[in-house]
Amino acid sequence: MLQEESDLSLVIAQIVQKLKGSNLYAQLERQAWACLQRPEIRLESLKEDIKEFFKISGWEKKLQNAVYSELNVYPLPSHPSAPPEHLKEPLVYMRKAQGSWEKRILKSLNSMCTELSIPLARKRPVGEQKELLNKWNEMGTDEPDLSLFRPVYAPKDFLEVLINLRNPNYENGDSLSFRTHLGLIQVPLKVKDIPELKECFVELGLTTGQLGIDDSTQVPPELFENEHVRIGQKVLVQQDSAAAQQYIRQGSPTALRAELWALILNISSQPEDILYYEQLKTNVIQHDLLVDSLIYKDVKLTASNDDYYFVFEDYLYQVLLCFSRDTSVLGHFAYNSASPPKSYIRGKLGLEEYAVFYPPNGVIPFHGFSMYVAPLCFLYHEPYKLYQIFREMYVRFFFRLHSISSHPSGIVSLCLLFETLLQTYLPQLFYHLREIGAQPLRISFKWMVRAFSGYLATDQLLLLWDRILGYNSLEILAVLAAAVFAFRAVNLMEVTSLAAAEAVLADLSTLKVMPLLQIFLFATVT
Repeated sequence: MLQEESDLSLVIAQIVQKLKGSNLYAQLERQAWACLQRPEIRLESLKEDIKEFFKISGWEKKLQNAVYSELNVYPLPSHPSAPPEHLKEPLVYMRKAQGSWEKRILKSLNSMCTELSIPLARKRPVGEQKELLNKWNEMGTDEPDLSLFRPVYAPKDFLEVLINLRNPNYENGDSLSFRTHLGLIQVPLKVKDIPELKECFVELGLTTGQLGIDDSTQVPPELFENEHVRIGQKVLVQQDSAAAQQYIRQGSPTALRAELWALILNISSQPEDILYYEQLKTNVIQHDLLVDSLIYKDVKLTASNDDYYFVFEDYLYQVLLCFSRDTSVLGHFAYNSASPPKSYIRGKLGLEEYAVFYPPNGVIPFHGFSMYVAPLCFLYHEPYKLYQIFREMYVRFFFRLHSISSHPSGIVSLCLLFETLLQTYLPQLFYHLREIGAQPLRISFKWMVRAFSGYLATDQLLLLWDRILGYNSLEILAVLAAAVFAFRAVNLMEVTSLAAAEAVLADLSTLKVMPLLQIFLFATVT
């Protein structure tokens, strides 16, 4: 009991500290001072009167949403005397593996720098600045020569690192249960089985109405859809983040999705947010970074060739170039196992006072990175709003898909969950694919690391991301990956090579996400 109270007070202290530096805190302070002039505020009941004023004026709800947002993002406090690296990642071997992987990425980036004789950063000449400013809204028409640039790494390179991950404590005496895991991921992490997943994703049950199933043309809208839309509108009127997160577990109506996601992520575009975005844009105009070319190359290789997303090419450049300059993103490294790379001013190598984070946001883009932004372009048409949503989605969810950690939503746990589900509930299929050299994870990894962006039809992808936001978890990605294999099991049992298995699973654009998830979770024999 005392421990729970201590943990709670620690959480409160952390959140108060975080909010004190926010715009909301300054706004609340101004409102509190302003309300003192009101006749109904009396000195003898000052505290209660100000609380009542905040409640009536809607500021209490804004504060609640901010606190709820922090609770969703920030990890639970560890022991007060635990070192800060434990907050990033409690397992030492995971931290070491992440550190080694970061060195490889930096070596790749530095070697590209040296080969091409290109600096990491340079100030653009005035003429170049004017030219970029003039074509800011049509950067997609620009065709720079990017033939010499290559992605720093691709998902398959990252998978090889995860396959070689080992817990040194298990070297000389693996536990019996873990020896029976026949997948590629060989680290002992706790992942959920189907009964636990059913309990976690209870709202996806067969008896609960779902957008993605019950809004089909065969089902009369008055049975579910009309009422669901009405409740969604009520949630938006209430402006309650927690209610929106619960509501979206059954899917979001297309017309309400943009507002619901912004409410869950606690994003309300204030004038200062627009100004901040404009400052980032100015930084892009003034300085050219090597990672800019990596962003251009990635967009050209991925989104520009996608039937759904090629029209958003300009938006992708704007958002990703601004993202690379945003130092507020560095805050997420407090709970990310990764660390931001450092660069040194020329001639001052090793001197910490001359060290800067590079890129300024600490995130080096990889092949497919732009696909985290592309689906959001369907929902948000103002670049500053699109930018805010993407940044928040990244620091809450997407960073976990390309860093090595033991977190339940981290990519290592997702891979292990996927393999465990297949091996446990589809053992014949799993063993058959393993025997022919087509380990299922080699096929599904790219889906999960991109959160299925670029693989599913956009309407289905947005229904999937509804549930990621609703459950504040990426575990549903692993469940869907296993469900896809279950759906194509008959065809996969007939293949005799990895290439043939990949061909069976090459096109996911016709799949309906929600029926697949429901059948796999709630109609699988456990």
